[in-house]
Amino acid sequence: MSSEKVTRRGFLKLSAVGAAGVSGGAALLQRERGLASDVPTAPQGNGDPYDSHFGLGGVGDVDLTKFDPSAYLTDFDYGEVSTLENGQTLREYTIVSVDKEIEVAPGIYFPAWTYNGQVPGPTLRATEGDRIRIHFTNAGSHPHTLHFHGIHAVNMDGVWEVIENGQSYTYEFDAEPFGLHLYHCHTTPLKTHIHKGLYGVFIVDPPAPRPPAKELVMMMNGFDTNFDGDNEIYAVNTVGFHFMRHPIPIKKDELVRIYLVNITEFDPINSIHIHANFFDIYPTGTRLEPDGFTDTAMFCQGERAILEFRYKFPGNFIFHAHQSEFSELGWFGTFEVTE
Repeated sequence: MSSEKVTRRGFLKLSAVGAAGVSGGAALLQRERGLASDVPTAPQGNGDPYDSHFGLGGVGDVDLTKFDPSAYLTDFDYGEVSTLENGQTLREYTIVSVDKEIEVAPGIYFPAWTYNGQVPGPTLRATEGDRIRIHFTNAGSHPHTLHFHGIHAVNMDGVWEVIENGQSYTYEFDAEPFGLHLYHCHTTPLKTHIHKGLYGVFIVDPPAPRPPAKELVMMMNGFDTNFDGDNEIYAVNTVGFHFMRHPIPIKKDELVRIYLVNITEFDPINSIHIHANFFDIYPTGTRLEPDGFTDTAMFCQGERAILEFRYKFPGNFIFHAHQSEFSELGWFGTFEVTE
């Protein structure tokens, strides 16, 4: 399958047939032919609640030794830390852009452009007021930059200082304001450089830390596997349906804090909905008081928010995009809540 172009509808059918068997695939084919009255009740998989949800899922797994979306949830890069003469904390990071084929669903590969060989790139983390120094080298096949959301000088903005193949550049600025930010390539054509995978999360903590919580980073992204300007696969942390196969474990009554960023290209909005619960939402994370209490939130590209919640009851609870097609194409997972 790695050499085949996968269409949007094709991936939907592959997912359904893989998780639900022949009857699930037949039902989807009947829908496409307009035979809605003949569609049987959607199959429920083989009894494993993670195997399928009304025929959603897939067969097998990606090679998690190459990239593990679950490990990415909690993989924070605080940089190499030292102290400047003025007493300011210095955090130094090394980022290299490189072309690399990645697996976005079992057996489905995408020719990505990456930061440090992964999509998303590493999650950089600092505290407001720290000095940030990023040593960037372009080892890819096209010109690239690093554009950070935040406050900094124009020559640190990743727009004008285009870095050609084989060249390097050092970005340096103070981390501000505190909140949840992102970084991405800002070389034209912008939609291509972002869609191909050049993006990551940048967390700036407030000077007084937020309350302790189980902290998780989620990047909502999508992949146009046949390059027709329409995503065939949607995901959180790159791999479609990963968190159906590998539920996120949390404890009942445990405070969960999600750093959620939307980088999806080709669609004006993306969203998240959690089942059987509500969350406090902190848009961009730049205020310490929540802006709302809800179970569904929408995001344009580059928009982000911190979500906080606790589950009152144990069980396997679903989270997904509330664009149904996105869910059916991979943006679907579960929290496994235990006592």
